[in-house]
Amino acid sequence: MSTAPKTENLPWVEKYRPQTLDELVSHEHIISTIEKFIKEDHLPHLLFYGPPGTGKTSTILACARQLYKPSHFNSMVLELNASDDRGINVVREQILNFASTRTIFKAGFKLVILDEADAMTNDAQNALRRVIEKFTENVRFCLICNYLSKIIPAIQSRCTRFRFGPLTTDQMLPRLQMVVDKEQVNMTADGKQALVALAGGDMRRVLNVLQSTHLAYGKVTEDNVYTCVGHPLRSDIKTIINWMLNEDFRSAYNNIQKLKVDKGLSLQDIVTELHHYIHKIDFPTASRMRLVKALAAAEERMCVGASEKLQLSAVVGAFAIVKNEIVLQAKEGKKKSCD
Repeated sequence: MSTAPKTENLPWVEKYRPQTLDELVSHEHIISTIEKFIKEDHLPHLLFYGPPGTGKTSTILACARQLYKPSHFNSMVLELNASDDRGINVVREQILNFASTRTIFKAGFKLVILDEADAMTNDAQNALRRVIEKFTENVRFCLICNYLSKIIPAIQSRCTRFRFGPLTTDQMLPRLQMVVDKEQVNMTADGKQALVALAGGDMRRVLNVLQSTHLAYGKVTEDNVYTCVGHPLRSDIKTIINWMLNEDFRSAYNNIQKLKVDKGLSLQDIVTELHHYIHKIDFPTASRMRLVKALAAAEERMCVGASEKLQLSAVVGAFAIVKNEIVLQAKEGKKKSCD
């Protein structure tokens, strides 16, 4: 894979960032469409949206490298990220000046890349709309965001939209294996599966957690991956489920609270793993629905700043109610069979 010189100290995310469109591992239909635009010299304004780590920025940077020679890159491409001030003044001054100046010796259009455009204010977006409209002949815009709803409709209508969905396991594994081979990482099969499961389709997170685990523990195993990111182990979740279904309320609550403190676990992560796990247990349908609803309510309340201790009580209480329902149903069923 082509990498820039002196990349030894770079994070692996940057060291192995795709440099060309051919090196991108997913979204073949989007890449083929953009390649056709470039080939026919009809590149429109672009709007890339979707979850983080799915290749949005890498795609447009690879397009820019294909469009411009390295010597012309800095003069033809303006890239602004979320760390830059992108209020209305930046749109009126920096972006407007870049878009309005023509290139004397270089043919073609300039490219403006606005990463995390959903962080721009409505006033800035309205000012940008006019710039996009006025200087289309000289410049193309590519807006990148996570949430399409935060981009005003006037800008959406002026761009060709592409949604970058989460990467599948089959798409992530080859790139992950390539990095493991190049960096000579000692990784087990369960460690690889843990990385992919934790990432949720985010390739950036896969490589970041891989590098962190490798540097911290030397060997990338399932337990080391979960410990590195402070995520509950599968054995921890089984223990928590066992406490809630077999112990009384007070004991279950105290045991889980102690485990949380000892291992530094977040209740948010525990609730997420519990949600996955209850679908593997043979609960009655009504009981499973009750648990899913209780976990969803607890997660929502934690997102708005509610106390973790209170939400842990709610979760343990929901499991206690379900446990009592199952016991009563078993007793009734036994009684009917005896009759």
